[in-house]
Amino acid sequence: MKILLNNATEVLLLLFLIITFLQSGFDKITDWNGNISWLKKHFYKTPFKNIVPLLVGIILVTEVVAGILCVIGIYQILNSGDTVFAKYGAILSSMTLLMLLFGQRIAKDYEGAKTIAVYFIPTILLVFLLQS
Repeated sequence: MKILLNNATEVLLLLFLIITFLQSGFDKITDWNGNISWLKKHFYKTPFKNIVPLLVGIILVTEVVAGILCVIGIYQILNSGDTVFAKYGAILSSMTLLMLLFGQRIAKDYEGAKTIAVYFIPTILLVFLLQS
């Protein structure tokens, strides 16, 4: 219990990322065609228009791996106090959000980009906390 109380912020932020990325990955897997269809329209005026399925696949993999690393990170924190996997999960989460932000900016979806920035702030806070 003491480890949880001493690492409550990190654990809560990891849970935030787990929910964010595993749900997003699950959505992409269960509605692949719907996501691809919507995103092809979203990116039809961009250089990405012909590679949307490839890019969605890359995002899917990074989201799921980031979520899994965060799950392992919580387990590791609670069992040994170590934060290596939590740090890997937070860094990959940050990189994934930067990829998503880049796509939104290319598509000139500035409202979508703002939404991603909201997710990026706690993620970078987690990276900072785990570097100490």
